[in-house]
Amino acid sequence: MVEAGYGRIINLASQAAVIGLDQHAAYCASKAAVVGLTHVLSLEWAPHGVTVNAVSPTVVETPLGKAAWAGERGEKAKAAIPVGRFAQPEEVAALIAFVAGDDAAMISGSNYLMDGGFSTV
Repeated sequence: MVEAGYGRIINLASQAAVIGLDQHAAYCASKAAVVGLTHVLSLEWAPHGVTVNAVSPTVVETPLGKAAWAGERGEKAKAAIPVGRFAQPEEVAALIAFVAGDDAAMISGSNYLMDGGFSTV
């Protein structure tokens, strides 16, 4: 990408990068590290035409997400999200597609929280 003078890197982090989740110390720490790496790489590679951003969704309703957050635990988590639901895979993909496109050429070093307003509560 540096040799080509153009590139888009989108790291997949999590809302857990910016909030704490009970019994998820390693997960939260690793996702915070992804966001930190995103910031550093955006500074290093921007002069070469490479943008680096992160997307940080809440629980995404993939088969794994549905299984892990089924039942009362998931319902309680959804109730804490202002929009009242988890993210859909297509929503995450649409944000990634935008950040990867030419219309986002001026965006680098950002962490896009996709958590239905949870982190603003």
